[in-house]
Amino acid sequence: MVEHKQEHILAIGGHAGDMDLTAGAVIAKYTQAGHKATFLHLTPGEKGHPKLSPQDYAKQKIEEARKFADIVGADVRFLAYKDAELPVNEEVKYEVADVIREVKPTLIITHWKGSIHKDHENTHLIVQDAYFYAALKTIERALPAHFAGPMYFADNWEDPYDFRPEVFVDIPEEAYETWVKAMNVYAYARGETSGFPFIEYYKALTIVRGAPAGFKRAQAFAVPRGALQRRVQYL
Repeated sequence: MVEHKQEHILAIGGHAGDMDLTAGAVIAKYTQAGHKATFLHLTPGEKGHPKLSPQDYAKQKIEEARKFADIVGADVRFLAYKDAELPVNEEVKYEVADVIREVKPTLIITHWKGSIHKDHENTHLIVQDAYFYAALKTIERALPAHFAGPMYFADNWEDPYDFRPEVFVDIPEEAYETWVKAMNVYAYARGETSGFPFIEYYKALTIVRGAPAGFKRAQAFAVPRGALQRRVQYL
């Protein structure tokens, strides 16, 4: 019998909920196949509720993120930055690099650079350097260096500029159903904060991305320049 390497996905988002919706079905597929996954949310995304204060909504978003991760079988981490105020500096880059060294992912999923949202774009920039810092042995931190493997950029409607999906991952029924159940824990995903039908949008997007690849459903990812388009079961 051939033994397959255990993978560990680290999904890094600007807000709680970003990677959950855009990559959560793939993460559910991985965990159901015996692999590991960790979400790292750089901010809660707490300033988007029309009635709750940022403080109260932050508590709610963090709890929702924990419930989502529990449903899909992933771990979850949070940094202490504020929604719409995520900086791009060495401090936050090293914080993310330290998480990479601790978690030891075999692949990373994060935001694409072309976004309408400042925090998404800043997350992309932060992760690029954190990925490099984590792998560099000559940068001495509390934990030894770790090369995180390939990087993928999630298919987010707020990150559309020059986004080119090149990797299409088949989503089986069990993973899809688990992901849909998990999405419903987020009030914003249910349309309760802005009215945007996030859950229906991302459910439909799996069909849009899957059909041209010959899959019933898929989640799609962009990759760094030079990678080839692939039709795959796993990343």
